[in-house]
Amino acid sequence: MTEIQLANLVQMESPEAVLEEAINVLAQFSPSSDPLAIRSAFNQTVSLYEGAWEDTNGCNTEYHNLQHVTDCFMAMVRLFHGAAETGLEFTPRQVHQGLVSALLHDTGYLQYRDDTEGTGAKYTSCHVRRGMDFVQRHFAVFGIQESEIHACMAIIHCTDLNCEPASVPFPDPTTEQIGKMLATADILAQMADRTYLEKLLFLFYELDEARIDIYEDEVDLLHQSTDFYIRMAQRFEIQLSSSNRFMIHHFKARWNIDDDLYQKAIDKQRVYLANVLKNAGDDPLDQLRRNRIVEAVKSRRH
Repeated sequence: MTEIQLANLVQMESPEAVLEEAINVLAQFSPSSDPLAIRSAFNQTVSLYEGAWEDTNGCNTEYHNLQHVTDCFMAMVRLFHGAAETGLEFTPRQVHQGLVSALLHDTGYLQYRDDTEGTGAKYTSCHVRRGMDFVQRHFAVFGIQESEIHACMAIIHCTDLNCEPASVPFPDPTTEQIGKMLATADILAQMADRTYLEKLLFLFYELDEARIDIYEDEVDLLHQSTDFYIRMAQRFEIQLSSSNRFMIHHFKARWNIDDDLYQKAIDKQRVYLANVLKNAGDDPLDQLRRNRIVEAVKSRRH
């Protein structure tokens, strides 16, 4: 029997497939939520990232791109479902706030039309604050009520890797839980992506443009990523109240799978990375072959 893998459940490269699965799962845990409102917010996000908005350029960052947003959105839906399976309760409005926050959490990477210098990667250090500002300006387009702006901003604030949720002024404990869930979904969505190791090479160039000089080159980033796995496991447990524990309940209820497929995917990537670095030869990048990402990266070296 073929092993069930996370990447095989939903065609994650297709925003339409992600949205349909999300609406299906939403009906399971929050039947009173408005699926049309979620569809509208999702489709607005896709049009935003594709450059259809008058005052904003489309996304031009290759790591923090539309697929990362839809991956994060899907992970957030799943965490909501899993949390509800354990007995946690969320109002339809709280669900909407959480899912819209997932859709908008990286809008801080987008540039205005008159901003023609470089890419949105230059905003890496301040992208969370810019994303919170985006919600303040455009909340109504995404079905957020004015009284909910503060909650959405607090939820997005949690996606800052340097954020201590205990220091965020949440309006209530449930919003705090949702913030921790989004911070968890953001990390899981990246690290469980089947092309995560390849996409780290794109991340290097984003950090380089932002002048965040913590890596000597792409290979150094891969080496330091072995520590990042450990740091994120600690963040899940200490800062984010182990919100990743909800995933297994989703997979059991939705797919009858007694496993957390996100953690399984992350563990496989971690083992593969260790093998790549151990048996690298001249260039570890030669062992990262998915989606022709390495070829695109190597072309930039010349």
